[in-house]
Amino acid sequence: MPRVVPDQREKFENDELFRKLSRESEVRYTGYRDRPIDERRIRLQEDCRDGHADVVFVNSGINLQLLFETNSWSSRPEDRLVSREFVDFERDQDKVFLKSQFIMNGVCVIWRGWIDLQRLDGTAHLEYDDDRAQIEDAMLRDQIEQYNQRLRDYDDQPRDRYHHHHHHHQHHHQHHIRSHPGQTVDEAEVAQALLDISTPATTATTL
Repeated sequence: MPRVVPDQREKFENDELFRKLSRESEVRYTGYRDRPIDERRIRLQEDCRDGHADVVFVNSGINLQLLFETNSWSSRPEDRLVSREFVDFERDQDKVFLKSQFIMNGVCVIWRGWIDLQRLDGTAHLEYDDDRAQIEDAMLRDQIEQYNQRLRDYDDQPRDRYHHHHHHHQHHHQHHIRSHPGQTVDEAEVAQALLDISTPATTATTL
């Protein structure tokens, strides 16, 4: 299943939600909400040092389970490390500065912000992750090409009269996809339809 939409940058720049979250917004640590504040302060630091934290954008109500790891898209644990680039307690003794990379609603983004170690709130914003977006876009195009190849293989098979109408429909659709160079409306529709099936309306996908 594709993890990104066909034109990530356009969606990031024009989607109302992304435009809102790309501005500095209030955030709050939401872990262990049923525990006393002193314990939650300790838990926040422990969570961050372990490379994760539950955070909410207060105004939009969007909850995120953030990972603060290098190479967070890698399937190998040894590649995913918690470094100062992602969790920085040294810049300010009263705050922790955080960075997280993930896919949200089909767009590669970077979450950057800080959280006050006493109040457990702070500010953050989303940035477009151009480097990762290019990698995911290449993977998406690969998936679309595989889809087109399956259609070509389908059309190359001899069909009997029972399948004539279905064959004609598939052939027409496949030809329509290939009749436009580069990204076509049909490719976008295929990718978006698969994405809609595989993810809820608002999602943050770990890379």
